Amino acid sequence: MNRRQFGCASLGVLAASAGLLPRAGQAQTAPAATPGVFPDHTVTLVVSWAPGGSTDFVGRLLAQQMAKELGQPMVVENRAGASGTIGHLYVSRARPDGYTLLMGVNSTYAMATHLFPQKGYDDASSFTPVGRIAETPIFLCVRPQTGIKSVQELITRAKAQPGKMSYASSGAGSSAHLATELFLKMADIQVMNVTYRGGAPAVQAMLAGDVEMAFVDAVTALPLIAAKEVVAIGVSSLQRNPLTPDVPTISESGLQGFECSSQFALLAPAGTPQPVVRRLHTALVNAMKDESVLSRLRAASNFPTVGTPEEFPAYLATESGKWAEVIRSRGITAE
Repeated sequence: MNRRQFGCASLGVLAASAGLLPRAGQAQTAPAATPGVFPDHTVTLVVSWAPGGSTDFVGRLLAQQMAKELGQPMVVENRAGASGTIGHLYVSRARPDGYTLLMGVNSTYAMATHLFPQKGYDDASSFTPVGRIAETPIFLCVRPQTGIKSVQELITRAKAQPGKMSYASSGAGSSAHLATELFLKMADIQVMNVTYRGGAPAVQAMLAGDVEMAFVDAVTALPLIAAKEVVAIGVSSLQRNPLTPDVPTISESGLQGFECSSQFALLAPAGTPQPVVRRLHTALVNAMKDESVLSRLRAASNFPTVGTPEEFPAYLATESGKWAEVIRSRGITAE
């Protein structure tokens, strides 16, 4: 695979609706604190990706609503870099009191963990889970000029021209990168990887004709699909996306069981007291029941998957194991 200079950036370009959300560090109006009751001051939510992507979008929306549920301001702090591991490391070293939280995403806690063995923390033991939040699918897109209109047409062309086609990715270990590698493995085809410094440059490269295909996260792909600037030939979820019902799943297109999505979870430093975790989980659950939150999430193709702290370890083990095998079998490195 051809690997250009590796850089880390957000998962995609934020949808227009993100303009309605608070800016980084902007506190939410909240009732006065109750002395001796958690929380009694501002809570910080660390987003380990730059502003402008799906993780940031979901994090800001969640912070806005959880501030109301907790009765205290919640501010978002972006600490991007190294496929999200910089932000994860920061939270793993924070005081375990519930006032520093992490907006985790599986591209970091289940994928990048196998590419950065010296990252300074352990995904399973360095955090206390509060619960899963939501997930968003990824679309397999091609340039209209290719004439490709289905997954099987893409596979047929790639097999006829092994190693001649290329795909854009936003960095080693990103969801888009590993989704493509899983696709290539299951389809048994050879397509060259061209790495760009983030999701936006990767998409621009495809639009410019530098590559033929790319996996694009939903918040970026949806407006491009609507404008017919790209052709979505498959979606990475096991069910069709209700916003694009005519786009088949990759699984139903011949690669049965194919699944890859950006999956978000709320995490706290290991050792956070259980009463605090329960308070945060209750606020998370209530925030995700709010109809305005749900409508804005769904409009950006983010679908709730709220879970309990107790469910998270088994989920993490399964998700991490899946991507460890893809990374190993494909010989993927962060270099």
